[in-house]
Amino acid sequence: MKRSIATVLGVAMAASMALAGCGDDDSAEADGPVTLSLSGWSLATTPEFKTLADGFHAANPDVTVSVKEYDAANYDTQMIADLAAGSAPDVYVQKNLKNFYTYQNGKQLLDVSDVAAQLGDKAGGIKNYAVDGKTYAVPYRNDGWVLYYNKALFDQAKIAYPDGSWTWDTYAATSKQLTAALRKAGSKALGDYQHTWESTSLAFAAAQTPGANPESGDFAYLKPYYLRSLDLQKSGAQVSFGTATTNKLTYQAQFGKQDAAMMTMGTWYIATLRSQQEKGDADKFEWGIAPAPQFDASTAGTSKTPVTFGDPTGLGINPAISKAKIAAAKKFLAYAAGAPGAKALAGIGITPADTSAVTADFFALKGVPTDELSKFAFGTHDIRPENPVSKHTAGLGNVLKDLHSGVLSGSKDIDAAIAEAQTRAKNEVLNK
Repeated sequence: MKRSIATVLGVAMAASMALAGCGDDDSAEADGPVTLSLSGWSLATTPEFKTLADGFHAANPDVTVSVKEYDAANYDTQMIADLAAGSAPDVYVQKNLKNFYTYQNGKQLLDVSDVAAQLGDKAGGIKNYAVDGKTYAVPYRNDGWVLYYNKALFDQAKIAYPDGSWTWDTYAATSKQLTAALRKAGSKALGDYQHTWESTSLAFAAAQTPGANPESGDFAYLKPYYLRSLDLQKSGAQVSFGTATTNKLTYQAQFGKQDAAMMTMGTWYIATLRSQQEKGDADKFEWGIAPAPQFDASTAGTSKTPVTFGDPTGLGINPAISKAKIAAAKKFLAYAAGAPGAKALAGIGITPADTSAVTADFFALKGVPTDELSKFAFGTHDIRPENPVSKHTAGLGNVLKDLHSGVLSGSKDIDAAIAEAQTRAKNEVLNK
């Protein structure tokens, strides 16, 4: 990625920039045992951090990885503060791409181009961490969005399962058919559930629409995606945005408790649904995954590569790390983002960055669907970033978040909302 770097950090980040010089020479190695600190969040319910730490230690007994827990909702705020205070971990997670620009531009990430060269393109999403020919983080997981469907509800409605060839028009029509058929059969389930997150509309539209570019300031490409959602809400095939937000509906319950026959969601939900069905937190029913519906037929079907979106989750090295630990930290990054880490993550149902190494292992897990379309959807896709790396990403996100909630709640007309967002984007973000 070729771009100029401009200072965008506040005082807190600027205070920690002096620490960056500590990583200039990464040739030194520790003479004895090494302990690396690693950031994580929600450790009681998010096992990936301990899984990677334990797996790496088993392969490298002289290196122990200790996980420091952060609050999931305030992760980046807390991490920025710790970097400024000099108390951040040696290795820290890039939770999504939204704040990667801030960390990299503030010189808070060590150059790990040598690790990236070892991994190559198998680590899905690795190119997103490259700036001016250097790589500053590597992905260990890369969740793309797919279509989850309840086979039992499809059977009850006597409607054929998704076959991988669906466009959004097919999806919408099927959702209405499912709702009508399930009502007739005495079920209260709706055809689909669309969660309240902006990404369910904004990210699909940006990823799939030819020529779409949020940084152009032209948001006309969003209109078909919002009109479709509004139509599904109006028809009763999809719970309304207002109901979902007011009642704080969770996507896990909507699909897991069989209130919806279909749902688009990231591949991380595979592990969650599998676990919830085992524990009884979700109903027991057969389900599968299919590629997300497509913009048009040009990318639909199992002979094509479906387009979807998702942000990788990466690992970077704090430049304030002790020189004696750098070699071990880079070795940990290579493990986590490579085939060994991928296999460890797949063993707990997590989608790793290198899916090619683990498809067989992943689908051997109890509770994971084994049909060919589910395997295709898991391993074959063009995942485009939910948050393109740019100094404008956060600002545009705030503008488009208002458009999203205004349109889906019914408080704003789609054309008026797009016009307002374009004006705001120009004045508040793009011209700054």
